[in-house]
Amino acid sequence: MNKKGVLLVNLGTPDSTAVPDVRKYLREFLMDKRVIDIPLVFRWLLVNLIIAPFRAPKSAAEYRKLFTERGSPLKYYTHDLQGLLQQALGEDYQVEFAMRYQSPSIEDGLNRLRKAKTSSIHVIPLFPQYASATTGSVVDKVMEIVKDWQVIPELTFTSQFFEEELFTDTIANQGKHLMAKSHYDHFVFSYHGLPERQIHKASADNYCTLGDCCSVLNENNRYCYRAQCMATTRLIAKKLNLATDQYTVCFQSRLGKDPWVKPYTEEVLKELADQGVKKVLAFSPAFVSDCLETTIEVGETYQEAFIHAGGEQWDLVPSLNVDPTWVACLKALVERES
Repeated sequence: MNKKGVLLVNLGTPDSTAVPDVRKYLREFLMDKRVIDIPLVFRWLLVNLIIAPFRAPKSAAEYRKLFTERGSPLKYYTHDLQGLLQQALGEDYQVEFAMRYQSPSIEDGLNRLRKAKTSSIHVIPLFPQYASATTGSVVDKVMEIVKDWQVIPELTFTSQFFEEELFTDTIANQGKHLMAKSHYDHFVFSYHGLPERQIHKASADNYCTLGDCCSVLNENNRYCYRAQCMATTRLIAKKLNLATDQYTVCFQSRLGKDPWVKPYTEEVLKELADQGVKKVLAFSPAFVSDCLETTIEVGETYQEAFIHAGGEQWDLVPSLNVDPTWVACLKALVERES
């Protein structure tokens, strides 16, 4: 009997910290119409004449802080995760991994599964919450590739997994580990941001107001990224026995001058310091692998900003990476949906 195929897809990373490689990555990433959703001609001008040329040297310096002897943590943790999931699932499955941008490409991953004559392909974008710019982009790319195949096997996609019990267990357990070592005054859940216009574009029947409508997940906002982030936080906070006044949900990594989903993490940390909060434990539940946005942005940049504002301690809960409970979560998800 043919094996079932599984393709894990993470965001992507430059092939190296050299400026040309970083510039190449930024161009591919930001030229995605689902990431910067403006007309092509304006997107091309913005990315190729402004963002990539001027941002690449600065980003390269940040990536140098992150890369290890194995390269990018996001890439090698995803590679390791593939191996562990393959081991957990056994010989009835073939597990591959890919990056949405750069290498290994989604096309290469799909072709490996195609060559292996897998009876089906289950694509898992490694983004806990659905957004057009992440999961939607992966689905878009997969369909663009397979539409030219003469034989298209059964395809399934995991659109989100933030409600998976073992997913929230992994994050909560890592939080408990740090909480056992230190007392924290407040807890910050920082998610990658999106332009407000993208939230509105995805809103069913104009339901979303970017306000209290996100406080309860229902059929109208089931695929609202902000509502899913709020729901993720509530699930984790419940496992940590946190009251609602003990934590704050916020959003990071703004790009450009357009309004993004609020509140902004850099503003929240200053407000907390002004309120006399001294010790903060930060979570990044939108990411499953250590990366620039977690290790450097949340773990270092925001830590420096918080202490500069008057805080004393800012600790970051590690990403899921290759935690055994996270591997078990993916195994259960694959066996249930494949």
